[in-house]
Amino acid sequence: MNKIKIYLHSTVFVLLSVFMVTGCNLTEVDEVVDPNNPSVAGVLQDASRGELQNMITGLESRHRGYVSNATLLYGSFGREVWAFFESDPRFTIDWLGQEGITPYPNFFASGGVYNTPYQAIKQANLLIGATENTSSITEAEKSAILGFAKTIKAFQYLIPLHGQYQNGIRFDVDEPLNPGPFLSYDDALTEILALLDEAHSDLNNASSTLPFSLTDGFGEYGFDSVDGLIEVNRAIKARTSIYAEDWDGALDALNNSFMELTAGEASMNTGVYHVYGNPPDAFNPLYEPLDANTNQIMVVHPSMIDDAEAGDQRVANKFYERAVPVSNANVPEDASYQDARWATNTSSIPYLRNEELILIYAEALAQRNQGTDIADAEAAVNLIRNTWGLPSVSLNNTQEVIDQVLFERRYSLWAEGGHRWIDARRYDRLDEIDARYGTVFTQLERPTSETNFENNN
Repeated sequence: MNKIKIYLHSTVFVLLSVFMVTGCNLTEVDEVVDPNNPSVAGVLQDASRGELQNMITGLESRHRGYVSNATLLYGSFGREVWAFFESDPRFTIDWLGQEGITPYPNFFASGGVYNTPYQAIKQANLLIGATENTSSITEAEKSAILGFAKTIKAFQYLIPLHGQYQNGIRFDVDEPLNPGPFLSYDDALTEILALLDEAHSDLNNASSTLPFSLTDGFGEYGFDSVDGLIEVNRAIKARTSIYAEDWDGALDALNNSFMELTAGEASMNTGVYHVYGNPPDAFNPLYEPLDANTNQIMVVHPSMIDDAEAGDQRVANKFYERAVPVSNANVPEDASYQDARWATNTSSIPYLRNEELILIYAEALAQRNQGTDIADAEAAVNLIRNTWGLPSVSLNNTQEVIDQVLFERRYSLWAEGGHRWIDARRYDRLDEIDARYGTVFTQLERPTSETNFENNN
C-alpha cells in the first residue's frame, strides 16, 4: 500500500532574514524566500503542477487531523468509549460531565474538533485559490482539483458543526481577519450541501484523468479517479442530507454514490480511508497493542457489551477482551474491552464506508415511507445483520425501522467519529444513552476566541 511519505503544507511558509553588511551598516535586513517551499503569495500566482500536487497531498494530510479527537471526544459523549487517560483527569471528569461539569468555552481537549477542521478548510481554500489563478493546467484539470478540494472542505465543516450544533459555525472563512457570520445548524447544513453540489458540478466538468495523485485512502477501492470522486462526493452528500432530514435528497445522492446493496464483509468495508505510515508520516492515532500495560488507552464503553446481541460478529471483530481490565481513578468500574480493529500502527482508518450508506438508505426509505419503502428498508437492514451473523428481523413501519437502524448504527459505525452521540441527538434520544458516572451533553460551547472576536468587532 502506498503511503504519504512527505507532506509539504503550502499554508506554512518561512521568512528567513540575513544581515547584509555594507561598509559599517549592520542594520539593513533583506528578506530571503525559502526556494524549497512556496510561500502563500507564491502559490496563489501561477502555481506549478508540482506546487498544486504538494497542496493536494497536504490537504489529504490535514483531512485526517480530526480523527483522534472526534473519535474520543464525541465517542465519550455518546458513551461508545471511555478515554481512560490518567495523564489528565479531565478526560473523564470533564468529558463525562462528572462533578457538575457542563460544557464551557475552550472545553478541555476539544481543539481537534474545531480548530483542526478549520485548518483543513484553510488548506482547501488555498488550493482553490491557487487552482483558480494558475495557467499551468487546463480548465478541465482545474475543475478536477476544485471538485476534490470542495468535497473535502464540505466534509470538514461537518466536524465542528457536530460539536457546536445549535450554536452554529462560521462558513465563510476565506478571509481569516474578516470572517462571515455564524450560521445556524440548519443554515450551515444548507451551505454544506450547496458546496457539495458545486463540487459535484466541478467534477462533472473535469478532465477524464485526474491531473493529480491521491493516496491509497482513495485508491484501494478505486476512488482515485474522476468517477470515483463523484461517488465519494455523493456519499458525503447522502450523509449530510439525513442530518438535514432531506430524505429524497439522501436517496438521490445514494443513487450516484458507491453504495452497493451486497452482503459480505468486503462490501461493507468498501469506502474511503485515512492512511498512515512510518515516520516521517504519522501513525494510526487509535492503535493500541492488545493487552498493553497502559493507563493511556481508549476502552469500549461497557454498554456496548451489555446491549449487544449474541453472535454479533461486529462485537467479535471490534472489541477485544483484555487479560487484565483497565481502571481509571474517576470511573468506579474497570473496562474489560479495548479496540481490536487495527492490525498495526499503520492501519488505515475509514471515514465513510458502504455499510453506512446502506443504513442511510434504510433510514431515508423509512422516513419517506412510500410504496415498498418499508419492505426495502427492512431488506437493507437484514443485509447488514446477516452479514454479521445475526438473524433477519421483521419491520413493519417507520418507527420500527428507525429503532433498528439506530441500533445497527451503534455497532456498524462504532468509534467512527461519534455517530452514536450525533444519532441520539438528531432523534431526541440523548436520554437513552447509558450516562453512568456522568451526564450526556447536547453540544459544546462556542470557543472563547470566537466570542472575543465577535465582541471586538
